[in-house]
Amino acid sequence: QVQLVESGGGLVQAGGSLRLSCAASRRIFSFNVIGWYRQAPGKQRELVAAIRSSGSTNYADSVKGRFTISRDNAKNTVYLQMNSLKPEDTAVYYCNARIPSEYWGQGTQVTVSS
Repeated sequence: QVQLVESGGGLVQAGGSLRLSCAASRRIFSFNVIGWYRQAPGKQRELVAAIRSSGSTNYADSVKGRFTISRDNAKNTVYLQMNSLKPEDTAVYYCNARIPSEYWGQGTQVTVSS
C-alpha cells in the first residue's frame, strides 16, 4: 500500500504561481510513473504531467512551458511547479503513482481567478 498526500493548492490570480507537492509513504525512486492529473467540474480527469523512474517527463499540451514536474527522491516527494496560471487551470489536482499497482491521492483544489 502507498499513501499519497497532496498539498499546495489554493486560490491565485491569473498569471500567478503555485507549487503542488505529493508526499508518498514509500520510497519513490522505483515507482514506474508518478503523475499529476486534474479534473475540472463537468470534465473528465486528464493527465497534466508525469515523470518516470528514468527521469523522463511528459506534459499536456495545454501546460507545456508553464508547468514543471520534478521529484526529490530523498523526500519521497513529487512537485508540480505551476507558473503563468490561467482560469482554465482551475481544477482539483490529483497525484497518481504506478508501481505498477496504481494509487491516487485525495486531491487538492486549485482555483485561478481572472
